Amino acid sequence: MATDYTPEPTGTGLRAQVQRFGGKLAGMVMPNIGAFIAWGLITALFIPTGWLPNEGLAEMVDPMIKFLLPLLIGYTGGRMVHGQRGAVVGAVATVGIIVGADVPMFLGAMVMGPLTAYLLKLFDGLVQERVRTGFEMLVDNFSAGIIGGAMAVVGNLTIGPVMNTFTNWAGDGVSWLVDHDVLPLTSVLIEPAKVLFLNNAINHGVLGPIGVDQAAETGKSILFMLESNPGPGLGVLLAYWFFGPRRLRPTVPAAAIIHFFGGIHEIYFPYILMKPRMILAAIAGGMTGVAIFMISDTGLVATPSPGSIFAYLAQTPRGAGNWIGVYTGMLASTAVSFVVGAALLGFGKLAEARGEGEDTDGNAAAEGTDAPAEDENAAAEGAGDTAKETSTR
Repeated sequence: MATDYTPEPTGTGLRAQVQRFGGKLAGMVMPNIGAFIAWGLITALFIPTGWLPNEGLAEMVDPMIKFLLPLLIGYTGGRMVHGQRGAVVGAVATVGIIVGADVPMFLGAMVMGPLTAYLLKLFDGLVQERVRTGFEMLVDNFSAGIIGGAMAVVGNLTIGPVMNTFTNWAGDGVSWLVDHDVLPLTSVLIEPAKVLFLNNAINHGVLGPIGVDQAAETGKSILFMLESNPGPGLGVLLAYWFFGPRRLRPTVPAAAIIHFFGGIHEIYFPYILMKPRMILAAIAGGMTGVAIFMISDTGLVATPSPGSIFAYLAQTPRGAGNWIGVYTGMLASTAVSFVVGAALLGFGKLAEARGEGEDTDGNAAAEGTDAPAEDENAAAEGAGDTAKETSTR
């Protein structure tokens, strides 16, 4: 399922394994993006600081973020492991960690759903050939009920509190960064993690729940923009369009449209993986955007999911200061990422292969003289595959 939304990594190295792991996490979140959008729109419209404040309708916000969305993630994760039976026990077990924690349990659901489904899968494998005819339904139902219920109890007593503590630690860390005015440094960690396809885990698993608490108190949170800002990725793509390898440039406009208007950030990851030094451009753009968001004291009312310009427009709170801060930061992050990316490409001089026996990233000596060309083809194919996959959403 994950490969329906992110390119399937090839190879057996550490990078490919991390990418596969990130793809699995994305596979639990991306099929449920419609629910995230529904929650975001309801939040943006009906909370006290929303566009159409309504106390009665605003009561839907809290149950959706605390119960509906984690349950959907746990259900989807269980289904990825063991089909419909895994989906059912994954949802049941997720209830345990929801009740055992005080914050939205996105990350906990990503753990509990697949884990419970895997235990049921092991049990089914053990008893599959041992159940007498006529007792299949009885065994199937009771095994699912017992394993799902038991894991709900385990999650409530152990995993829920652990995830709650982890989230609190992450929140304390973010608070420390904010208090010391160094929040832009988070881009040093976020941008490389995004390129390894961990973007959904970071956004919905760590930053989202903390941002929800902040938005409940102040009506907005800067944390919703740390990972989702499309500016850095757009700047990287524009740098490739103007100064990248010539045979790669025709693929960039479509990728930029899908990235900026569709919010599918995975589309630009292959371009950075092709030339890893380009991650510096994304980091510079991300730090610039976060710095401007901090200075202007702006934020969004909910997670912009997917991270497109349309989602940002829907989640930007009222007030000219918020609108100026959000979109000035986005434009500045795009500009900085573009300039740094163009410089890293030597304004076109370093984009092409230097010649036989050389790799612009220093790996050709080990991989052969055709590595740069192969990397360019891989990036183009990766971007094209993502565009095709995106069209099925």
